[in-house]
Amino acid sequence: MAAFLASPSALRSRGVLGINRRISNYVQRYNPRSLLPRVDDKALTAELAEAHGLPMPRSYLTLRFNSEVRGLERRLEGLPDFVVKPASGSMGNGIIVARRMEQVEGAPRFAVGGGRVWELKQLNYHVATILSGLFSLDGNQDRAIFQERIECDARIARLSEGGVPDIRIILLRGVPVMAMLRVATLESRGRANLHQGAVGIGVSLASGVTHFAMRRGHSLSHHPDSGVALLGVALPLWPECLTLAVRVSDALNLGYLGVDIVLDAKRGPVLLEGNARPGLAIQLANQAGLAHRLEAIEALPELPMTVEARIALAQSLDP
Repeated sequence: MAAFLASPSALRSRGVLGINRRISNYVQRYNPRSLLPRVDDKALTAELAEAHGLPMPRSYLTLRFNSEVRGLERRLEGLPDFVVKPASGSMGNGIIVARRMEQVEGAPRFAVGGGRVWELKQLNYHVATILSGLFSLDGNQDRAIFQERIECDARIARLSEGGVPDIRIILLRGVPVMAMLRVATLESRGRANLHQGAVGIGVSLASGVTHFAMRRGHSLSHHPDSGVALLGVALPLWPECLTLAVRVSDALNLGYLGVDIVLDAKRGPVLLEGNARPGLAIQLANQAGLAHRLEAIEALPELPMTVEARIALAQSLDP
């Protein structure tokens, strides 16, 4: 779907959802402002996930004040690797995946993706910028969350370069409507974020098989760095991924939601985070518009209550 070459009427006929319609018809209509902190605040998301028995990466610590940064080395003792992220960040900004390296002259060093190596002072500075609110949605002071680094399922880890791939599933009224796999590149520095150069790969809801891949608006069939084939790949534990996405939607009680999932080597599907304003590039990755699928869900006076029935409905909408 070469959206940048199509006329507005052609885009509408193909059911392509634009940003204004997404906001007015779905984000504002289905997501009450009072409930947005459930996804905008990652610490609150983790609390709700724990209350509903949903698997998430384990949290090690949360820093709220700059005075706590001075003792960071002691707090991180015994952690070979970790992820640090802003509690109120978006689009992957501010997230660092760190792996502890051998010390040099007694000083710790960390590999943080993209071939970069940080000393402790650089990590401290990054945490301080998170606390200042540089990456937060509203620009206010934020918290820095240190979480477990996921050991990715080897069956899909090979598709990514330098980072853990994740699965984005968009749901309306608790029914999955579209999915994609996002894999990191050297340019994205290990982050599965399309804005930073990751690859978006469309995934069939019915089968969990990848069928189209794009990066920065251009289609491709193999990973730009490793050359690994990206199409025709059956994602493992696909029914379990859909089940987790539906359960997350129920727990957060948001009607229009993007759910990001990672496949842990031991635990299987694990919730990474939710997004009340999921981006629209998933349409390019699937070569299909969201609007027709969303309208089909809205047209139903009643939706099935069970998780299994909602997944079956979602798969029936996926051509």
